[in-house]
Amino acid sequence: MLDVKHGIFGSLQNNCYLITDISSGKSALIDCSDDSDKMRDFVKGTQLEYILLTHGHFDHITGVKGIKDLTGAKVVISKEDEPMLNSSKESLAAFCGSPQNNVDADIIIGDGDVIELGESKISVIATSGHTKGGVCYLCDNSLFTGDTLFFCSCGRTDFPGGSVAEIKQSLKRLSSLNGNFNVYPGHDRFSTLDFERANNPYMK
Repeated sequence: MLDVKHGIFGSLQNNCYLITDISSGKSALIDCSDDSDKMRDFVKGTQLEYILLTHGHFDHITGVKGIKDLTGAKVVISKEDEPMLNSSKESLAAFCGSPQNNVDADIIIGDGDVIELGESKISVIATSGHTKGGVCYLCDNSLFTGDTLFFCSCGRTDFPGGSVAEIKQSLKRLSSLNGNFNVYPGHDRFSTLDFERANNPYMK
């Protein structure tokens, strides 16, 4: 069983999630927007095994190096978005005037991979469209959608690597998942997959 803790971090008000496998106490951080005192308090006292990145834009990765250095957690990202970890141009940090804290990935993931967190299994779903290597993470009844799926909306496609056609396919794929899940996006409010299927115009 999974415990989900939520916090809002960074200049773009990103949702970051600390997920913990209750049976083992092992945790993972989903996206890491900054290395603030608030973020350090957020992960303090946890057995942080992984920093799971939904994609490589600067507002999701700025704090990764600091939290990795602090905790020893392994950095997990897709092959397509890995270059963003060491490029202010690729991550859009240079474009937005944000710092780029270069960091290397420890684990490269792809569609269908499964990450074990204690007794919990986290499935990787490739969802390109916002970026080439965007992914969602599915565990128990929780779906962490990064900037692919938002409350009644979806991620932008006008950045380099974005694609309207690809994000439509990704949203279609999420819509076709078997069952209802709590949707935890990278920005804005939480939702459920059933609600998004019924109300999100981009999932029609």
